[in-house]
Amino acid sequence: MINYKERFENGINGSKQRYSFNEDKTLIRANQGHSIPVDVDLEEQEPPKILWHGTGEKYVESIDREGLIPKSRLYVHLSKDEETAVKVGSRHGKPVLYHILAKQMHDDGYKFYLSANGVWLTKEVPYQYLKKLEK
Repeated sequence: MINYKERFENGINGSKQRYSFNEDKTLIRANQGHSIPVDVDLEEQEPPKILWHGTGEKYVESIDREGLIPKSRLYVHLSKDEETAVKVGSRHGKPVLYHILAKQMHDDGYKFYLSANGVWLTKEVPYQYLKKLEK
């Protein structure tokens, strides 16, 4: 069984890097904010031409109809590469991947942020900026 200290250390040092410290390690912060309204101190960034989103098959119909919405999170989480998107999608069953036309979205006025742990964030991805990848 994992104890609180191990869970906390995993959040800081684990592969997801959900938290980070300030320079003198006196304050801790969430890198993405997740579901509670906190200031995660994100600076707007210009995204690459394409970003990725991995999900499970059970969410495809909703995504194809509504686009990507944050639901209980503050932002939609996007990946920089296919490998990461596959890992994320696999947590929800058989993965389904989408290309996000991120540069086009940015040019159309949508804001993007890059979290300290390399996750791209935006408030929403309307369906017209999504391209489902067929296998």
